[in-house]
Amino acid sequence: MVNRLRKLIKPDIKTNLVALFIFALIILYHSIPLGILALIIVLYLFYYNKKIETGKKQLLKEYIENITEEMGDTIKYSVVNHPLPLCMIDGEGEIFWYNKKFTAISDKAEMLNTKITDLVHIKLSELLTEDQERNVQVSMNGKIYRIVASQSYAGDGGNSILYWFDVTTYENLKTLYKEEKYCLGYVQVDNFDDLIDSSPADKKSMIAAQIEKMIRQWASKINASLTKFDDDKYLVIFENKNYDKLEENKFAILDEIREIETDADFPVSLSVGIGIGGKTPFQQSEYAQAALDLALGRGGDQAVVKKINKIEYFGGRLQAVEKRNKGKSKIMAHALKQLVDQSARVIIMGHQKPDMDSFGAALGIYRIAKNKNKDAYILINSYSESLQNIYKKASDSGNYTFVNTATALTLIDKETLLVVVDTHRPSFTECPELLLKTERIVVIDHHRKTEENIDNATLSYMEAYASSTSELITEIMQYVSDKKEIDKFEAEALLAGITVDTKSFSVKTGVRTFEAASWLRRSGADLASVKQFFQNDMEMYKLKSEAIINAKIIKGGVAISKCEGVRANMHLITSQAADELLNIKGIKAAFVVGRNDDNKTAVSARSLGEVNVQLIMEKMGGGGHLTIAGGQIDLSVEDTLIEIEKLVKENAQTKGDGVKK
Repeated sequence: MVNRLRKLIKPDIKTNLVALFIFALIILYHSIPLGILALIIVLYLFYYNKKIETGKKQLLKEYIENITEEMGDTIKYSVVNHPLPLCMIDGEGEIFWYNKKFTAISDKAEMLNTKITDLVHIKLSELLTEDQERNVQVSMNGKIYRIVASQSYAGDGGNSILYWFDVTTYENLKTLYKEEKYCLGYVQVDNFDDLIDSSPADKKSMIAAQIEKMIRQWASKINASLTKFDDDKYLVIFENKNYDKLEENKFAILDEIREIETDADFPVSLSVGIGIGGKTPFQQSEYAQAALDLALGRGGDQAVVKKINKIEYFGGRLQAVEKRNKGKSKIMAHALKQLVDQSARVIIMGHQKPDMDSFGAALGIYRIAKNKNKDAYILINSYSESLQNIYKKASDSGNYTFVNTATALTLIDKETLLVVVDTHRPSFTECPELLLKTERIVVIDHHRKTEENIDNATLSYMEAYASSTSELITEIMQYVSDKKEIDKFEAEALLAGITVDTKSFSVKTGVRTFEAASWLRRSGADLASVKQFFQNDMEMYKLKSEAIINAKIIKGGVAISKCEGVRANMHLITSQAADELLNIKGIKAAFVVGRNDDNKTAVSARSLGEVNVQLIMEKMGGGGHLTIAGGQIDLSVEDTLIEIEKLVKENAQTKGDGVKK
């Protein structure tokens, strides 16, 4: 519309001539002599205008031709004497011309006899990419060049000019900036108080000094600034370029610190949290603190490095050391008691396909809530055959209220206390959506902490040293009520949970585990009744036996096997088969896989301690502990076995010292 208005307003000689022609016709109508004269004048004006336009076009054509010729000469001169190195290649990447500057880049290039791909070792398609944001860089003769391609026309097969920009100074400056940027970390001595208390009075100061000396020597090797701000805590600051040394030796300080001789029944160990890539000192500190929390949550004796988009783990070769002081259990019991008192109702949620530990822990929390006269609900959507006996007994008793996800979503509100047991990963819970419906969340778990965790919990009690969540719940129950009321069946369920996760008290069992079991026995738990919860049918026993018979032993004393078919309780079969394989002489670790009814491959991993099965399973998306781990994999059974064998070999090569994720 604007263009049309401009044409109407702007004077146009053709329009004027047409108007004059019309007026001449009008004059002709009134006076023939005058009309003929007017027509002659108008026709002459038409002729004159045409002649002028033709002359202008010819003049413009000649001007363009002259300019083009001059530009051609200028372009030729500028290309030959271009200040940047450049070369021309044909559609197949062969160099057919280059300027003098290019010879400084490569004196080996010969026209019509050298392909650009042989010089830069980059595919031709990558050099000639249409992606403007792609930065193609190469190193030639000690310098770094950024290559920009200009094609003669679109499509394959055309000639192209490659411009070489020297970005050496810029890249060196960028590297220098990156190397001199500071990393921040926290170092904490694991179980320092227990370590010192276990030492004779005359050796306490000597052991503490020896630990500090070794930490300071480690810091000096990476030119770090070390500040001690507590008896067992240190702040370390070092340049980014020195982090490569730590990564290269897999944080050797973790192994070196264990060589310190003490009178304690556990070695000295460290937890290290490093933050890298933070934009501000505050963010660096947050990264480092999050990494340290992760290291402590995974049981200590390891280093965790948190970067912007990645977390790396090193160490984790020792079992988590049991804490002898039960002070934390008392504090957690008091805090849980207050939260229950202040809430309208309690919903208990475990992980998907709950096991005996998850179920026993849920019953324990249920009893705590009921003793406080609160409405309580246990969320279970489905359960495997391993829970069939105990779940049926609980359901038939009528003493417990079980709900599914749909019902739980109608019950929960801001006044509801949600207690998550035996897991801390939202994606593993029965209903992750519940975590968003209330701000009152309690997490009680014994698994090593992972990157994915419930970060909005009001109260979090995670102890990797504990044998099971049932053990933690049992300790809490002893302090949460003066009456210590607990039903015989609940005591048996908690004892069953401890029994399962300790493999009948044979692994990951400490003094506090036996103390918890003793309290449950005094509360009425019957071992014969507990044993009945674990009875299997004949078909399940046969499947387990077949997996044991068909196991393949690979280098390092690691057994891998599979269970045939698709079954809802496949994780139970694989776990029992893996446990049995460890009873065979010469086997140090076992992996058993099988397909479940969710169309996933269940993996159960067990170890006697020399092989860290947790690190291997974390690489496959699972988790667990040093000796007990597992996961559900999207790969087929055969592909999972291949992947396990590959990871076992990699783990053997690094001796379990490090894993990146």
